[in-house]
Amino acid sequence: MKRSWVEPVFDEKYAAVRVWVIAGALLGDLLLVQRPSGAADWGFAAAGLMLCAAGTRWLFGAALALPVLVVAAHASGADPVAALKVLAALTLFELSVRTPGRRPVVAAGALACAVLANRITDLPAELPSVLYKMGVVAGVPLLFGAYVRGVREAARRAHERVTLEEARAEQRLLAARTAERATVARELHDLVAHHVSSMVLRVGVARHVLPGAGTGADAGTDGAADPRMTAVLDDLHASGSAALADLRRLVAVLRDPDSVDPDASPLLSPGALATALESVVEQSARSGLTVGAEVDERELERVDTARGLAVLRLVQEGLANAARHAGAGAHAELSVRVAGDGAVRVTVDDDGAGRPPRDPVPGPSGHGLIGMRERVQLLGGRLEAGPAGRGWHLSAELPAAPGMASDVPSHSAPGMASPASADMREALL
Repeated sequence: MKRSWVEPVFDEKYAAVRVWVIAGALLGDLLLVQRPSGAADWGFAAAGLMLCAAGTRWLFGAALALPVLVVAAHASGADPVAALKVLAALTLFELSVRTPGRRPVVAAGALACAVLANRITDLPAELPSVLYKMGVVAGVPLLFGAYVRGVREAARRAHERVTLEEARAEQRLLAARTAERATVARELHDLVAHHVSSMVLRVGVARHVLPGAGTGADAGTDGAADPRMTAVLDDLHASGSAALADLRRLVAVLRDPDSVDPDASPLLSPGALATALESVVEQSARSGLTVGAEVDERELERVDTARGLAVLRLVQEGLANAARHAGAGAHAELSVRVAGDGAVRVTVDDDGAGRPPRDPVPGPSGHGLIGMRERVQLLGGRLEAGPAGRGWHLSAELPAAPGMASDVPSHSAPGMASPASADMREALL
């Protein structure tokens, strides 16, 4: 809640400033307006200034002593009686603003008695006038100070309510997010992970029963299974097991993000990008896609983890789309290079040779392209994807990470990353 500029005027931490301003006003009135000449006048004025200064620490005592000083000054015929009354009224107002309870009422009663004592000789003829003056001098500061204190207390309570509501809203939002994450984790576990686990189990069973079931043209002369089929089943089993492990880790993160050890190894270790890309290319080749890869392995060693992970995901999605849409026997060209300014450029092109000529050139129909574009935009890069002849073209450029100068030696130590890698990695993961 935004505070008004008026509120600090009555803030308790500025009480000493207000008291000294009042003392300065009294001193100016004595020097410039009343100009007392007698020693008694200056004595009462000095006593009033000292009580005003004492009010910075003993406000209630000063509020009780000033009415006594007003009566004494009036009895001795001193000139600064009016100034001392104003000083006593302002002190009462300050006490009423800062202190709840009976003390302001007691101080107001003392000041009213002082006014009554100074006008005692006018009674009973001037009773209405005396009562009016008592109400103005003592009642108005008391009520106005109580009003200011009530307004400030109401503002404080309103601020506390707003803060409490914001905290509750944040807790509700966190609870809703937690429930949503738990729902997604449950669906992943009950549906996706269950089916993947079933597929891995069935492939494993097939690997064991295949040698005894190998007959016909596809079996060897000794009844053994076709080695190519065995290799395919082994690859399916390994890929399914890896996917199942990743799903289990994702479910664990969704259910309890704090359960993941922050010191655990990242998904992509610094300097391991070239090896990971080689593994992706080999996996794509096993799916029937011929891949020609041109990877700048030495320059990739100095790519930070965040951009390295984005490059890996771009290549995985690009080659997976090529294998899925270009058809069996298609040829794809992969290029991953680091420019002199540190930017990473990734291109994936396929010729669509495995697709019948009458078929239109399809693009990625799922959320892969959306995810790739979000990753690239998060790093400040650009992504282009679209049909190219019978095939599909994908290109992306990731600018150099902050702090990575273009004149960094190309033969950097493996694992060297920019200072912003950790923050960018957290955003990507």
